[in-house]
Amino acid sequence: MLRFLLQAGPNAWRLARVLATFRKTGAMAKVLEEFNAPARLRVPLMIVTAPGLLVGKSGDAGLPPVARAINALGPAYIKFGQILSTRPDVIGPNLARDMRTLQDALPPFPMEEARRAIREALDREVEEAFSEFGPPIAAASIAQVHPAIDRETGRKVAVKVLRPGIERQFRKDIAAFYMIARVLEWVAPQAKRLRPRAVVSHFEGVVTAEMDLRLEASAASEFAHNVKDDEGFLVPEIVWPLCDRRVMTASWVEGMPMGDPDGLRAAGHDLTALAERIIQVFLLQALRDGFWHADMHQGNLKVAPNGDVLALDFGIMGRIDRVTRRYYAEILLGFLRKDYRRVAEVHFEAGYVPADKDVELFAQALRSIGEPIFGQDASRISMARLLAHLFEVTERFGMVTQTQLILLQRSMVVVEGVARSLDPNANIWSAAGPVVERWMRENLGPQAALRDTATALRTLARIGPRLPELAERLVRLADAPEAPPPPPRRRGAHLLWAGLGAAVGAAAAWLAMTT
Repeated sequence: MLRFLLQAGPNAWRLARVLATFRKTGAMAKVLEEFNAPARLRVPLMIVTAPGLLVGKSGDAGLPPVARAINALGPAYIKFGQILSTRPDVIGPNLARDMRTLQDALPPFPMEEARRAIREALDREVEEAFSEFGPPIAAASIAQVHPAIDRETGRKVAVKVLRPGIERQFRKDIAAFYMIARVLEWVAPQAKRLRPRAVVSHFEGVVTAEMDLRLEASAASEFAHNVKDDEGFLVPEIVWPLCDRRVMTASWVEGMPMGDPDGLRAAGHDLTALAERIIQVFLLQALRDGFWHADMHQGNLKVAPNGDVLALDFGIMGRIDRVTRRYYAEILLGFLRKDYRRVAEVHFEAGYVPADKDVELFAQALRSIGEPIFGQDASRISMARLLAHLFEVTERFGMVTQTQLILLQRSMVVVEGVARSLDPNANIWSAAGPVVERWMRENLGPQAALRDTATALRTLARIGPRLPELAERLVRLADAPEAPPPPPRRRGAHLLWAGLGAAVGAAAAWLAMTT
C-alpha cells in the first residue's frame, strides 16, 4: 500500500481521502465483501485505514454505504458512480443496485458565473440572447439548468450551462480514479478480470462526451426526430442558435414529476396507462430505432397536463445497429416457441459463445431462465432477478461484455422500476407484447426480406465498379504463402443477451394472450 501511495504523487491526498471516506461510511467493507477479497488482505487494509475514521467524510446516512461514500466525495465521484451503476457485469448486481440511489442534486453555482459562461460560449451578452434569464431550477454534477425567454422568438426555454472549471476538475479526479483502480487490483486480485482501469477509461470517454453539450444537443435532436410520430411521448426541441460546447438551449416543457405518483393520481392521470406507455416507448426506441434514452429514470421524466410523457436530459443515450436488432429476432422466435436448443445454436453459429462450450449445456441454461418465466404470473416477474441470472450464465459460458448492450439491459431494469413505481401490478410483459410482435413482423416477414434485398442491390451497385480490382486482390491473396490462422475471436459476447429480457417478456405476453 505504501508503494502505491508513493507512486500516486500529487494524487496521494485524493487517494487517502477516498480510502478514509470509504472506511468511515462502511463502503470499504462492502466493496471488499462483494469482490471476495481474502482475509489476509482485507484485515490489514481495514487496520491501515482505521485513522480515516477521523478525517473521512460521513456522507448521507440515508444512502447505502457505497453510494453514501461516493455522494460525499463530490461531483466527479457521483458521475462515476452513476455510470458504474450501468455496469453490473463489472461491479456486480448488488453494488449496481446501491449506486442507482445516488443523488445528482448539488448546490448551484452563482448566476454571475453562468452568465459569464453563456457570454463566452455565445459571444454575446446574456441580455442579447434572452429577454429573461432566471436562477437555476436544477443543479447536477456537470451542469445546471436555468429558465429563460428566447429574445428572438419570445418562447420560454431551458438553458443548460456547464459548471465552471468542470473539465479541469474531472481531469484531476480521473487521474486519481486510475490510481484507485490500481489499488483495487492490488487489494482484490479477483477484480483484475473486471479490468478496473478499462472501466475508468470508459468513464473518461463518457464524461468527456457529456462535457460537450453540442453532442447532447445532437442526440436530443436525433431522438426527437425518431419519436416525433409516437403518440403520448414528447422531447424538447433544440434551439441550435443558442447552443455551443458549454451551453445548450431547448424548448421549455411543463409537467408534473414522474416520481410523484400520488400527485399524478390526484391530477387525474391514469397511472396504469402511463406505466404501459413508458414500457412501450422504450421498446420502440430500442428495437425500432436502435437509439434510446439510456437514463430514463423518474428524475428525467415528466407528465404533461394532457398525459403525454416528457423526456429530459440526453447525456446518456444507447445505440445498437440494425444487424444486432435482427439477431434479437432469432432469440425472440426461439423463446416464443420454447425452442431453447435453437436459441443456443444461434449463439454458437454467430460466434457469441466460444466454440469449445457445450451447446446442450447452454440450451439447458437458457431453459433454466425461460421456464420459470412462463410458469408464473407475469406481473410478479422481476427484470432485475432475470438479468442477475443472465449475468451468471454469461460468466459461466465465457462471454465478453459489450458496454452498449449492458446499457440496454440496465435501461430495461430502470424502465421496469419506473413502471412499477406508478402501478405495482403493472404487467410489463403484456405491455411489451404488441410492440415486440409488430417489430418481429416488420423485420422477419416478406417486407423485411424485400427491404434487405433492395439494400443489398444498392450496395452492389455502389461497389460494382470496384469488383474487378477486388477480384484481382483476392487472386493475389490466394497465390500468397499461407499465413498462420488468427486466434479465435468472440464477436460480441453479450450481443444477444441484451435482448434476452425482451425476448422472454414477449414470449410470456404471447403465451398469455394465446391461452
